[in-house]
Amino acid sequence: MPLKPNITPPEAQDTRVGFALVGIGKLTAEELIPAARTSEHAYVAALVSGEADKARGFARALGLTDGDAYTYEQFGELAGREDVQAVYIVTPNSLHREYATRAARMGKHVLCEKPLGVNAEDAQAIVDACREAGVLLMAAYRCQYTPEHWAARDAVQGGTLGDLRLLHSIHAQVEDDPEVWRLKRELAGGGPLPDVGIYSLNTLRFITGQEPEWVFATQHQPGGDPRFREVEASMSALLGFPGGVSATIQTSYAAFKTTSLRATGEKGSLNMEPAFPYDGLKVQVSGEDGTHEPRFPEYDQFTLEIDHFAQCIRSGDTPWTPGEEGVQDHVVMDALYESARTGQVVRLPTQTSADAFRGTKPKLPQQ
Repeated sequence: MPLKPNITPPEAQDTRVGFALVGIGKLTAEELIPAARTSEHAYVAALVSGEADKARGFARALGLTDGDAYTYEQFGELAGREDVQAVYIVTPNSLHREYATRAARMGKHVLCEKPLGVNAEDAQAIVDACREAGVLLMAAYRCQYTPEHWAARDAVQGGTLGDLRLLHSIHAQVEDDPEVWRLKRELAGGGPLPDVGIYSLNTLRFITGQEPEWVFATQHQPGGDPRFREVEASMSALLGFPGGVSATIQTSYAAFKTTSLRATGEKGSLNMEPAFPYDGLKVQVSGEDGTHEPRFPEYDQFTLEIDHFAQCIRSGDTPWTPGEEGVQDHVVMDALYESARTGQVVRLPTQTSADAFRGTKPKLPQQ
């Protein structure tokens, strides 16, 4: 059973950071809006949707007015909203660049769902636009804000496992609807890799603090299945990290829901299963002194993520997962797709420290 949370009353609304949520899909409705309700440092000031009635309905439910609801065509009107200091972009991947750059030019800080774009060039354009405008940009890698994933990182980097040797992660789920935007290349940029496989990739980079030196990948795109006319159904990848550490990633839109991560060293092992859901995370660390499963207070992943960005906005600190972190994942994913296309190993630019792309460490719930 999880421990009871340490409940801290939120700040008064006039001292918290006002966000506009851009895109009202399942994630926004079921996760982000509830997270904002429990946020200590942020609140929802406006909503943007492709459907005016939908935006107004959610605005009323939040105690906002119809004037706080905008369509995509009205997005530019947020420029005049001084109470909207930041936007959280939750649109299909191919729209991230447009709305992130427009928000930056309006002087709004940008929190963007992963992946940052559809490829490295796309993601870098967002970074450049935010830098030019002098606003903060954060990629929404929620797993880098959980105490369980930090416990995994500490075990890998702290010597509990001894010298690291092997890494393995699976993130799979079944996508049934062939019309969902995630299965449209123009909107998603790819199949399961940039959607769910990115969790495996990003978390391996996070817990090791290192970058892969080379990658090799294969993908499967079955014929006759209307779901996979445009994108791959599955991808398997081998990544070589410094020191001879070997990592495998498997991701799929056509396999039973599975989220796992394992790291094996000379003296111990780490296992997370489930590794990537919104709650119920479990981490087990086995070593010479037995097996331990750390426990933490209850928390909301999205609340921790939003509050971190809000605090960075007020302090001017670089977020822990800035835009450059999102670009680097795209660099690796682009290489994986190149390898799958050519059947060749693809070598990556030398960059041994993944932490080179990261900013101020977030505050975490304590054991």
